[in-house]
Amino acid sequence: MRLSRGVPLVAAALVSAAFMCPVPAGAAEGGGSGQGHGGHCVHQERVRAPGAAFQQAACLPDLTTAGLAGTPYTDTADQAGLTALATRTPSGVPGVQIDGYFPDSSHFNTTHGWNHDAQFVIRLPDHWNGGLVVTGAPGTRKQYATDKAISDQVLAQGYAYAATDKGNSGADFYRDGARPGDAVAEWNTRTTQLTRAAKRAVAQRYGHAPRRTYMTGISNGGYLTRWQLEHHPELYDGGVDWEGALWTADGPSLLTSLPTAVARTLGSADDADMYAAGFARGSEFLWPYHEHAYWGVTQKIYRAEFDPGYDAACPGPSAGTTAEQILAPCPSDATYDYASRPASVHRAVARVGLTGRIGKPLITLHGDLDALLPKAADSDVYARMVDASGRGALHRYYTIQGGTHVDGLYDTYPDRLRPILPCYRSAFDALVSWVERGVRPPADRTVGRPASGDVVDSCSLGADTPGR
Repeated sequence: MRLSRGVPLVAAALVSAAFMCPVPAGAAEGGGSGQGHGGHCVHQERVRAPGAAFQQAACLPDLTTAGLAGTPYTDTADQAGLTALATRTPSGVPGVQIDGYFPDSSHFNTTHGWNHDAQFVIRLPDHWNGGLVVTGAPGTRKQYATDKAISDQVLAQGYAYAATDKGNSGADFYRDGARPGDAVAEWNTRTTQLTRAAKRAVAQRYGHAPRRTYMTGISNGGYLTRWQLEHHPELYDGGVDWEGALWTADGPSLLTSLPTAVARTLGSADDADMYAAGFARGSEFLWPYHEHAYWGVTQKIYRAEFDPGYDAACPGPSAGTTAEQILAPCPSDATYDYASRPASVHRAVARVGLTGRIGKPLITLHGDLDALLPKAADSDVYARMVDASGRGALHRYYTIQGGTHVDGLYDTYPDRLRPILPCYRSAFDALVSWVERGVRPPADRTVGRPASGDVVDSCSLGADTPGR
């Protein structure tokens, strides 16, 4: 983990029609040919991300996953499970892609063979609508994780797009940094850094800065959205938070709900305990999957990040050598009691904690069957925090009936779940109408799961209302 002083906070075969142009980190701005931002890849030679240690620009015939699959410009494996298989996405968006990394001392991200963290991607479509969308990777994934879920759609609408790996990734991300909480704190810093750099890159490509900038993300990316709108509202015009993680110094957080889930996995808690921890009635059919894929490893990761001294015998996922061992829960986590942990642990969480004091419009979506971040212990609480801080007029909160943490589970349970992605797309459009035309989104509500029709690609949040 390293952020240089003076830096703005901000394989597969190549596509035959593309070319890679390394851009020295210190290259001067200006030069190039062409007028305005019309034409394919105009001004590519002068576009760079300020502060990057290394970057490459590519002129591509299609910036969407349809065109990039099988090339070095995306990673479909890192997108696995985030969207339903039948999800339709747009294609045919030509433009410039910049891949690179900012100065950093950690090496979890092996993408491109760079073995370097703080990697990012910036996409600049030929036909630009004047806006920029910024996101950070969900979970422990990397910069291409939301290409299908977010990038494809916003690029087709004409937005420039930027995404960061958050400065560390993978199950051992907690090893980054010197102090408890450093790794998560870096997520926020890297997002701010990329936003500032992407705004400059946009100005170089099109001749002026973006007229609107939106922050958005899934899970940990949703947390980043909340944090950015609380701490850097001057950089954004609004955001959409898709099931963002909640961190508060005194709870609730993952460290207050997951120990109960681990205890149930190990047989020392029952369903009533789960309901008391916030897990929804009706989500029980999802619990066996989460026992094996999420609960144990997630508790280990974040307990190791914020409370590394808790269990020397099971410090984190890297204590295991096989996938089964890495995913398995630590027995000691079944009795983990965040409230009784030392003040130093609470201070570590407080460093990255949320307050609800958003400074720009925010729309939050959360599935009522989320079995990793139960909404009763997460977005319900965050909505109350926003209201308590006097920012309720800037917030809309929609519960998605039948939604769960990852849309890929819809393919296993199509009779019980619905993907959140189509509701996310509707929410993004509603945010734009709110910010740019003064049309208020519908009031907070539960968006019902339709009994019939296309739930994979359509979702209505309800009627908009005029005025602010």
